Amino acid sequence: MKFTLYTLGLLVAVASAADIYNIEQLEAAKKAKDKNIVLKNIQVPAGQSLNLETNLKPGTTIEFAGRITFGFKTWDGPLVRIKGKNLNIVGKPGHVIDGEGHRWWDHKGQRGNRKPNAIYVQLENSKVNGLYLKNAPAWGFSVNGCKNVDFTNINVDNKDGHTKGALNTDGFGVAASRNVKIMNSRVNNQDDCLALQSDCDHIYFDNNVCEGGHGIAVIGGYGNPKPITNTFIRGCQVIKNNIGIRVKTMRGGKGLIKGVTFDNVVLKDISEIGIVIIGNYLNSGPRGDPTGDLPIHNLVINNVRGNVLKNGTNHQIWVKNAKNWKWNSNVVGGTKKMPCQGVPNGLKVEC
Repeated sequence: MKFTLYTLGLLVAVASAADIYNIEQLEAAKKAKDKNIVLKNIQVPAGQSLNLETNLKPGTTIEFAGRITFGFKTWDGPLVRIKGKNLNIVGKPGHVIDGEGHRWWDHKGQRGNRKPNAIYVQLENSKVNGLYLKNAPAWGFSVNGCKNVDFTNINVDNKDGHTKGALNTDGFGVAASRNVKIMNSRVNNQDDCLALQSDCDHIYFDNNVCEGGHGIAVIGGYGNPKPITNTFIRGCQVIKNNIGIRVKTMRGGKGLIKGVTFDNVVLKDISEIGIVIIGNYLNSGPRGDPTGDLPIHNLVINNVRGNVLKNGTNHQIWVKNAKNWKWNSNVVGGTKKMPCQGVPNGLKVEC
């Protein structure tokens, strides 16, 4: 009898999950303080975000279990907004968050029509696992103000955009965050796989695959002068991107990049430059001499290896006030040479 009662109780607990098929049901479930919300085949109205931030109790589990779609509107988005503490965000097998980005893509990216970013995340002490984002109109995941958050088994699939006019579809943009881990994930897109920006500490980008885009980027001085520290990019593959890995600081910017490590990163068929470290970045490309007010310290390049296509460049370095670097790379194949300027004394880099 005890076993039967326990089983019945378990069935009741499972049945109490709120299955959500529209925005109205979602709002009702949040007001009812449901702690297990299952999203199924929701059509989000044009110009609205799928709101997963207000009225969510700590400890809530949100499961994506169907196809989530969005009405068309030229706006900034995001299509999905996730915010809270102690949340568990889960993508179930067969689900898709379908941005249907082809409705916005115009070959111009941010310079064209307004396009919504896909998923904005501001979480603490939470986990995001197994989400499948397909054809984001613009940025994929905007990770902002997060603390102690794990992202695992994420798939950002924008490969349709290679032939349908997508640009500026960054996979993960991370800013103002602490102790964030992005692991065992895959990005196929038309911009940075990872764009790590100012005011970040202890960011881990481990065992991820980046395909088709602009590589893995650490960007100092973009938006504010707060430093980027203790960043670890390990065990990743960068396949058929135009850039492999890069650390770039804004020309005229202020701040510091300190303690960035690239370890065991494989580059395959990079079309332009394998490793880029520059201190004179502008959105239009490197311009003039680095100003040196945003130096790169304690940079580690270890076991970064692979190939650049013919007419590409293996390494490009143009920095000022850099110090305490360690360098071990084996990037080959590029025939276009660029000078190395500002390499710390005693370090040998083949440019």
